[in-house]
Amino acid sequence: MQVGQVDDVVERWLAQAEQRYLADLTRPELGRALRALTSCYIERRNKLGSGHALDGRGKRAAFALYYAPLHFLTVREIARTLQPDPTRPNLTEPDRTTPNVVLDVGCGTGAAGAAWGLVAGAEVRGTDINSWAVAEAEWTYRALGLRGSARRGDVSSLRLPPQPSTVLAAFVVNELPAPDRAAALDRLVDAAGHGHRVVVVEPISRKLTPWWSEWERVFQPVGGRTSEWRFRVELPRLLRDLDKSAGLDHRELTARTLVAGS
Repeated sequence: MQVGQVDDVVERWLAQAEQRYLADLTRPELGRALRALTSCYIERRNKLGSGHALDGRGKRAAFALYYAPLHFLTVREIARTLQPDPTRPNLTEPDRTTPNVVLDVGCGTGAAGAAWGLVAGAEVRGTDINSWAVAEAEWTYRALGLRGSARRGDVSSLRLPPQPSTVLAAFVVNELPAPDRAAALDRLVDAAGHGHRVVVVEPISRKLTPWWSEWERVFQPVGGRTSEWRFRVELPRLLRDLDKSAGLDHRELTARTLVAGS
């Protein structure tokens, strides 16, 4: 699938984010922080579930300016495909047939939930264990013109509204230690069984998600179905520069999803 150029609303968000996070950080410092954060994702994954990977302003800026926009672009295209309305020529317009609340579990700086909320025309409610991420998620919602709020919490404290909602867990389950991941599985399956739509988004690498087959099996009774995604993209300038700085290549974005419930 070919994704067009990033639209104006996202360009404005990225420009505001660049100004926000680089106010007291140089580009070389950002590049070093990004390489350190990437190393943490690959080699020191025990720090991820506790939120310590985002200690320090450099790593926080690297996450907010690089990984968060990549998550946004990936999740937005998945949302456009999973819930398009063929009568709408412009898929950035709200889809009024979908649940009007997105619960973004492990929201980070809010990018993934914001992407889904923009496509669905939905309010976003984020939760994260990291208090800095919670504050940044609320900033992201405002910057993108979304109705949204965030609070501290994890999947065990997930509050499901009485009306059907979309429960989004994007790029977070792979970071959880085994006991927390088991608790997340129980909570998400229960949500799907009670009329909520559950969407789990994870890296396509099986090395990072060795538990995926078990989750597929457990989600089957509530209609779980899996997909793999590959999107050719034209990255915004900042992401192209950071890609080069980190020795990475994201001209193609990839992910896998597990979707269950209504």
